Amino acid sequence: MSFMFRKRWLCQFLEEDLKTSLPRKVILGSQEKVREIARRGGVAMSLDALQALERGIEIGRGGIWLELTDEQYQKLRVR
Repeated sequence: MSFMFRKRWLCQFLEEDLKTSLPRKVILGSQEKVREIARRGGVAMSLDALQALERGIEIGRGGIWLELTDEQYQKLRVR
């Protein structure tokens, strides 16, 4: 998942090739919602992953690896 702040948080999702965008994008109103998506997406909550997430939020853009279930992945493949 990549995320960027532009008045609100825009989250986009990529396939494993990091080139192909999935159709669904999510717009969020707070930093906490970005953290919640990360938690729900199964982000490995290692110190490195948490620091990368927090740094991205701090500078207004970033990316993290999600470990989605099949159901979560399918929801992102549909507009």
